[in-house]
Amino acid sequence: MDTRDDDGHDGFDDTAGDGYEDTARKRSGEGVGSGERTGSEARSVVEARADGDTHTSGEAQAGFEARAAPYRRELLTHCYRMLGSVHEAEDLVQETMLRAWLAYDRYDADRASLRTWLHRIATNACLTALRGRARRPLPSGLVGALEDPGAPMTLRAEVPWLEPFPDPSTAGLSSGAGAAARDPAAVVVARGSLRLALIAAMQLLPPRQRAVLILREVLAWPATEVAEALGTSTASVNSALQRARARLVEAGLTEDEVTEPPDQDQRAVIDRYLRAFEDADLDALRALLTQDVVLEMPPVLNWYVGPDAYVAFIARVFAMRGTDWRMRPTSANGQPALAAYVRAPGDDVHRLHTLQVFTADRGAVSHTVVFQLPTVFTAFGLPEIWEP
Repeated sequence: MDTRDDDGHDGFDDTAGDGYEDTARKRSGEGVGSGERTGSEARSVVEARADGDTHTSGEAQAGFEARAAPYRRELLTHCYRMLGSVHEAEDLVQETMLRAWLAYDRYDADRASLRTWLHRIATNACLTALRGRARRPLPSGLVGALEDPGAPMTLRAEVPWLEPFPDPSTAGLSSGAGAAARDPAAVVVARGSLRLALIAAMQLLPPRQRAVLILREVLAWPATEVAEALGTSTASVNSALQRARARLVEAGLTEDEVTEPPDQDQRAVIDRYLRAFEDADLDALRALLTQDVVLEMPPVLNWYVGPDAYVAFIARVFAMRGTDWRMRPTSANGQPALAAYVRAPGDDVHRLHTLQVFTADRGAVSHTVVFQLPTVFTAFGLPEIWEP
């Protein structure tokens, strides 16, 4: 299945950069929109420019970095919302800082705050990076659910899967402009802007609609400011926002999936799940699941709906891997998560197996996404061997 984003035809200019470039700098390639670089390339360019240039002196660079540093975390979450990948978001934050540094002598504080300016650059850097790139889905966004928990496992390692976000932060979140107006889709976005279900649903949007949705509903920017940042008209922004909201409704995203319940309620459910899993107690696991619970496992296409299929598949895992498990609590996307370690028969240590991210509310688990991706393990800093 082709997972590339459609164009969307929203009238945007993806080449828009910081909004302050002059024509000569654009033509010379020195402006904010001057190509794409990895984090290491970005650092080398900054270091090269620092030699013999008064503006790019070490002192000036240190001053810029000190001013920009407080925004790095929220820029990372912003890029993650756009890209659905932690490691790609980290690269784009570095790219954003490079673009901002190269244009810093043209930054006008009377026109925009530094935070707004950086978000504008980050948004356009993400749009550039997303050109022609496949969206990042979960299995439920690619194929239908299976009924047979014993069906052969279909591995799709070539798919650029959606990744979870570690150590969530509320930096840069707001109630959202649409949320104040009680637009249902806007309320969903504003209340759960990092929840995994929302990030997955936003992957269904063309990149430019995605950008409008985030800037309007998460960062609560006025439509005129979004239009200026993206180099388009206010009418195009309003049209894109309406289409993005409608697409979320079509995707079936509900407020229940993204509204964060009290932490103690979440943790109580997951603590019981942890004990049941470590005890290999299938009946106790079943008691913790909703009637429409979903289990999916990237990079495997197989996914299941309902407690019968869920528990039958876990029984299959126990039969294949054994029942000696250790689970370490963590969190992802503002949701409870467990790092799972298993000791295979004949082994003397528990080895990292998966990261499991849960949607849990009203005393039960309604959705579990089980990640077995090396990039995810790296992003979460999970050790390969269980450490008590």
